[in-house]
Amino acid sequence: MSREFRFHVWGAIAWFVVLEALLVGAILFWPSFEENIDSLKAMAPIQVLKDMVDKLGEGGVAAYVNGQHFFKGCNTVGTLAAVVFAMGTVAGEAHRGTLEMLLARPLSRRRVLTERYVSGALAVIVPVFVSSLTIPWLLGFVDEDMPVGPLLLSSTQESALLLAVYSATFLYSCASSKPIQIAFAMLLFTIFQFSIYMIKEVTHVSLFRLTDVDTFAYIGATHALEPWKFLPLVAFSVTAFVAAQFVYARRTP
Repeated sequence: MSREFRFHVWGAIAWFVVLEALLVGAILFWPSFEENIDSLKAMAPIQVLKDMVDKLGEGGVAAYVNGQHFFKGCNTVGTLAAVVFAMGTVAGEAHRGTLEMLLARPLSRRRVLTERYVSGALAVIVPVFVSSLTIPWLLGFVDEDMPVGPLLLSSTQESALLLAVYSATFLYSCASSKPIQIAFAMLLFTIFQFSIYMIKEVTHVSLFRLTDVDTFAYIGATHALEPWKFLPLVAFSVTAFVAAQFVYARRTP
């Protein structure tokens, strides 16, 4: 088992544990949330958060779980995981001085990069699906339930966003030799995107509009993805991966 693969395996386990811990806490808090919606709305410091509390209250346990699990847990911790799993793919090897050995391996560059991309991508998205599958079981502790189908579709939409962040970081790594610089730039970008989501006038240009409570409410109501929110993310990831192959094919130590 290669060092990179071990890192992805253990990283995925850690990512799942954090996500599941957040999920357990959120679901166990649901009865208190339901009883104190008005108080929580009054405590919200900005209008966007007040509106979000309203939506969670109106949508019931499904909206609450989507907001806590996907919008809060996956969007925040998930983007961090996506950046961490991708930033050292090539840049880390260059930084450690081992890139020449990687390029000298008796395997095609395309295969080496594809294996690394797939390994990291699975580490990003598998914990999202596995944790989502535990939701119906966890809801049983608070006498609630949710169907599995919409949860899997919501996981697919969320995974598309996380893969877009992962793919952008992966491409950056193929062209750089400074993993810390990559991490700083990508995390700054995602924090900025999350920040503008909270500003009412510019929220619609935030990347996180593609994975907010309204998006998951639509999935729950229709049992379908919104193509204009899902397909551009997939197209971006494919484009970034192809570009990464092009950049890596011309990479020198």
